[in-house]
Amino acid sequence: MGAKENGMNAQEIFDRLSAPFMPEEIDWRVGSTNGDKTKGMALAYMDARAVMDRLDAACGPQNWQCQYTQAGSIMICAIGIKFGDDWVWKQDGAGATDFEGEKGAMSDAFKRAAVRWGIGRYLYDIKAPWVAIQPMGSKSFKIADDARKGLDDLYEDAIKRMGWGNPTDVAVYKLLNAFVLDTLTQPSDAEKYRAKYGGMISQLRVKMRQHHNSQLDRIGGPQREAAE
Repeated sequence: MGAKENGMNAQEIFDRLSAPFMPEEIDWRVGSTNGDKTKGMALAYMDARAVMDRLDAACGPQNWQCQYTQAGSIMICAIGIKFGDDWVWKQDGAGATDFEGEKGAMSDAFKRAAVRWGIGRYLYDIKAPWVAIQPMGSKSFKIADDARKGLDDLYEDAIKRMGWGNPTDVAVYKLLNAFVLDTLTQPSDAEKYRAKYGGMISQLRVKMRQHHNSQLDRIGGPQREAAE
């Protein structure tokens, strides 16, 4: 059995994969720099270990795998997720990095393949502000330590604008949604739940509200179809 063995369908797995990360799971690197190398563009990115943890949590450790192949100077990573008895694969590639060579290419290719599964895709919509930087070695730079809190605040504001709320909101919502899926099994249960808590549902963040309503629509789906 695959990722669906826990009762979730493909869309629910994708929703879990694509949920925002906590601020401490997001790293920032320096992109372009100004002429005197005192400021740089802060680019948000996810660590490969955070991606692995997300795949474990959303799919189950036994229901995903990755494979690497070399295509000239490009490293290709394919991530497969098991649904039932079938494996579904998505892949992407990256070249060697300046600092870690082939190891960096493998990590970048893995993360890019993960984006095709929705993991961290929203990070492309996060603004890249100019922040203070400091030298790290002879040719590279890192974001100044005192700029990190501002970046965390920017990140949480961005998540709110996207309609999910901050990462703490997301964690609370996951608990609510898991409780609903565990306790409501019939269409009548979902109808009573909506009648009683409709006002509270309407106050959820946009993405949460849309997702919660779609989950309620699915409850009792097989029974409804059988009745029809």
